[in-house]
Amino acid sequence: MTEDSGNSAGRAIPSGRLARLGVFGKLAGGVAGGVVAEGARRLANGERPKIGDLLLTPANATRVADQLSHLRGAAMKLGQMISMDAGDMLPPELATILARLRNNANHMPPQQLDRVLAAEWGKDWRRKFAHFQAHPVAAASIGQVHRARLPDGTELAIKVQYPGVKESIDADVDNVATLLRVSGMFPKSLDIAPLLDEAKKQLHEEADYLREAQMLSRYGDLLADQSQFVVPALYAELTTARVLAMSFVTGVPVETLETAPQDVRDRVMHDLISLVLRELFDWRLMQTDPNFANYRWQPETEKLVLLDFGAARPLPAETGEGYRRLLTAALAGDRDAVREAAIAAGFLGEAAVLQHRALVDRMIDVILVELAKPGPFDFGDRAFVGVLREQGTEIARDRDTWHLPPIDTLFVQRKISGTALLAARLKARVDIRAMVAAYCGDATS
Repeated sequence: MTEDSGNSAGRAIPSGRLARLGVFGKLAGGVAGGVVAEGARRLANGERPKIGDLLLTPANATRVADQLSHLRGAAMKLGQMISMDAGDMLPPELATILARLRNNANHMPPQQLDRVLAAEWGKDWRRKFAHFQAHPVAAASIGQVHRARLPDGTELAIKVQYPGVKESIDADVDNVATLLRVSGMFPKSLDIAPLLDEAKKQLHEEADYLREAQMLSRYGDLLADQSQFVVPALYAELTTARVLAMSFVTGVPVETLETAPQDVRDRVMHDLISLVLRELFDWRLMQTDPNFANYRWQPETEKLVLLDFGAARPLPAETGEGYRRLLTAALAGDRDAVREAAIAAGFLGEAAVLQHRALVDRMIDVILVELAKPGPFDFGDRAFVGVLREQGTEIARDRDTWHLPPIDTLFVQRKISGTALLAARLKARVDIRAMVAAYCGDATS
């Protein structure tokens, strides 16, 4: 949900459509100027640069990251997703610089914050609190979080949406898509329109704090009997479509668990993976944003705090069943069944399998070998990842076989991949096979 805002200075968020369009125009002009300058330099050195090489320079990546972080909202959110989800596919310079979007801490200056809260709560909004911390404790792509105390002593976390974010989502997504197309990141033959439409829908939902309030309460109910998790309590009296009020819950970044004892790291990731399985197979409801900042750790209670339910979405039954068939085949060690289930679920495109059958089968074999190993799966052992990346990169070079999975599968896989990434960060060891088998039955019979 959030990133630590530190002591950074405030920077007004462009709220009007013309103002935001102006930032994109400035960005495009800066990138174009960078292309000309870099092209001239390389030609002077006797090189024949490609346009893609000129676009994806560190200087241009810096321009993109800085301007997207200034815009916040959908523009920054998409940049974060690209850097987190496609990092292995991007040039290292671009991936590194885009990663700044996950750590950027610009926030609204006090005057802009006051205007937003006055519009939501009235001009005398400060009288509602014994104390309201003007400097945010955290800032993210769509809103920033403030700590406040009510007259009765209740401590609250107040998430305030940046002005203009909701109204600019569609235009921001279209503008970012244009930047991606110009960069040549996607082949022209790939129809990304459905993905863009779904991104707009998802971002509109994330910008609806009344919807997030419902999801917050729903997860609180679903996890009421799970003492290992803490979900903030909704404070409905102060919640509006653009302000979300909830109980303030203490915690430290989940990454601090890197130095925790092995058994603690293992238990935490066992609980989080179990949560993903319940979301997918039992609840058919999943919080699909795997950003590490959505988890906090309470050292004193050894509990995990779950934050930010704006990206929670219901899942169709066929999505869970597709995963169940795929995992059942994997537990049985049946390569052909895995391949067929992956195609049926939309993970793999038929064209990629037709053109690169040997490479696809090699990747499946690597996964099956890892899954068949006895005992807990060691997420800290990443030796096999390089092999998968090598095979996957070779397939990806054939841009004519690129394929977009179903939208719901994309969101679920994003959550699964992000959870695995956290497990790798913590070097956790978890008996994945036993956990999955509980949902897939006896796959070996």
